[in-house]
Amino acid sequence: MDDTPKKNAAGLDGASLFGDATKGYRVLARKYRPRNFDDLIGQEAMVRTLSNAFASGRIAQAYLLTGVRGVGKTTTARILARALNYEPKSGKDTGPTLEMPEPGRHCQEILESRHVDVIEMDAASHNSVEDIRQINDAVRYTPVSARYKVYILDEVHMLSGAAFNALLKTLEEPPAHAKFIFATTEVRKVPVTILSRCQRFDLRRVDGDTLAKHLGRIADAEKIGAESEGLALIARAAEGSVRDSLSLLDQAIAHGGASVKALEVREMLGLADRTRIIDLFEALMGGNIAEALKLFREQYDLGADPVAVLSDLAEFSHLLTRFKIVPSSLEDTSLVEAERKRGAELSGRLSIRVLSRAWQMLSKGISETATAGKPAQAAEMVLVRLAYASDLPTPDEALKMLGDGGNGAGASPGSGGSVPSGAPRMQMAQGSAQGGANAIGRATPRPASAPDNAPQLQSLEDVFSLAEKYRDLQIKHALKNFARLVKIEDGRLEISLDEGAPVNFAGTLGAKLSQWAGRRWVVIVAREKGGETLAEKEQNTQTRLKADVRNHPAVQAVLSAFPGAEIVEVRRKGPAAEAENPADGFDAPIEEDEE
Repeated sequence: MDDTPKKNAAGLDGASLFGDATKGYRVLARKYRPRNFDDLIGQEAMVRTLSNAFASGRIAQAYLLTGVRGVGKTTTARILARALNYEPKSGKDTGPTLEMPEPGRHCQEILESRHVDVIEMDAASHNSVEDIRQINDAVRYTPVSARYKVYILDEVHMLSGAAFNALLKTLEEPPAHAKFIFATTEVRKVPVTILSRCQRFDLRRVDGDTLAKHLGRIADAEKIGAESEGLALIARAAEGSVRDSLSLLDQAIAHGGASVKALEVREMLGLADRTRIIDLFEALMGGNIAEALKLFREQYDLGADPVAVLSDLAEFSHLLTRFKIVPSSLEDTSLVEAERKRGAELSGRLSIRVLSRAWQMLSKGISETATAGKPAQAAEMVLVRLAYASDLPTPDEALKMLGDGGNGAGASPGSGGSVPSGAPRMQMAQGSAQGGANAIGRATPRPASAPDNAPQLQSLEDVFSLAEKYRDLQIKHALKNFARLVKIEDGRLEISLDEGAPVNFAGTLGAKLSQWAGRRWVVIVAREKGGETLAEKEQNTQTRLKADVRNHPAVQAVLSAFPGAEIVEVRRKGPAAEAENPADGFDAPIEEDEE
């Protein structure tokens, strides 16, 4: 009879390696604990490295597994110990291997933490130098039955300084029959002398999509009806921890009566409905405070935690920002349908500046609400601030309003993509925002009229000439190489800046122009890209002039007489002769090749 354990639909067996399941209920986190490297999810890089190392016989003397809680550090350590000591019950022993198609002679005892040659020690409770001395004394003796004597130290960062020192020499030159596997969540607390003697693996958080699929396979194996949205909520709440996700799934099954539904998961976790969160966010971005407070109270009455509501709003604003920057994020299967469809629409209407401001206000509001005596009231005040801020222009829009004399045209919140421009309430909000800008404009004194001898600046070349007149080399260099003209008018200059421009160049240039011109000048960095830089114009002009001069018969004769000569520069000689002949009126220095 074939006694090989059969895998269930999750790719794992729940009884053969862990005893008889009829003895009592076993929580999912233990029942579906991986038993080989094929069962690990989200750790492909580590498995590939170990596979190559074992295949080539380059097996390290010590391993360090690090990562957040619940990603499988201890489980991986036991699987690694099993791989080091794997001996099939039938067939030839091929040595350490990651290919373990059937349970070996030592597998069950290792996975159940009862093998005499695989010693597990919790460093959090056994962190003294005496505990390490016992390991140093015992490591000299060969294994009783297995190939290697394996020491697994969990939470190794909890060892004392003296304990680390006691371990160091043994770890540096361990016996050939001994292997060490360390696990920790605080790798920075492990001395560098220990780290340098270990092969380190950083176990990654499992992404929500992979975790939701894993939960779905386990639900099928348990014959539990589970909604995909409910599993996605559990995976998101677990934050990449497999153990946490299985514990939450266990709780959700008990809460829902052998089923996992999205509504019941939200109630269990104290989460707000994603659709309601999107409705609330849209009301806030539209400045509709009454509707926003009504939606918040409805969620609060249903049991949603005020901090959780603000956290969900911040998470949604971050999601919209990702949609704008990385459009492929819309393909994430862990997203609910409302997030995908309405999120795509909102991300197209809201600007990065608006979303960033909302996220900053919500992040600050979350900490305020968490420490407030009355969290619901604190959360409502955060929502009020956020709704009023949605009608405020961004700093560059406010600066543009001031430059226009408080006109506010084209700088309303709608230009930031806040809400549809046709909404009646939004029209009133835009009017109030423009009124505020007009008030600022009236409170700010208008610049005095320009003196009679003030320079007339009508182009970027005029600004460059003014900087040249006052011998400001830094301004000249930045204007020539990094500035692109967008628009220039009386007392106002709009430019775009290339990468590498000096920090706060616009403010510096505005102050210099106001000083040189004897009147106030405002310099704005525009969003759209301007025309050519002065350096590009100069280069293009030289290229055109060289081509024109090269076609002149006299120049061609010189070039023919001196092979290898090149025209290096064309200087203007007189403006009158240019119309007669392209080469007349210019002096073209010609360099002869040294050869």
